Amino acid sequence: MAFEKGTSGNPQGRPKGATNKSTGQLREMVTGFLEDKFEQVMTDFNLLSPKSRVKLYCDLLQYGLPKLQAVQIETEFDRLPEDQLDKIIEELKNAE
Repeated sequence: MAFEKGTSGNPQGRPKGATNKSTGQLREMVTGFLEDKFEQVMTDFNLLSPKSRVKLYCDLLQYGLPKLQAVQIETEFDRLPEDQLDKIIEELKNAE
């Protein structure tokens, strides 16, 4: 064995964001298939019932749009000055 147990040639691990080669190849194959068969997919899509078309559209939408992440804002309002609180309240009122 080249390395001792618990160690490797890359102790830092895979860099963040690095992709798996096989995943990239599969993604290219699927993209190529979809591009080649686009006209057939559109024909089949138009033959679906309206309910099935909406379901398929919604299912595919996640691949075309980036997913939104939930954001939590934590603000200690009791530490804000009165003028900033007033400004926030006015902006919230105007947002309606």
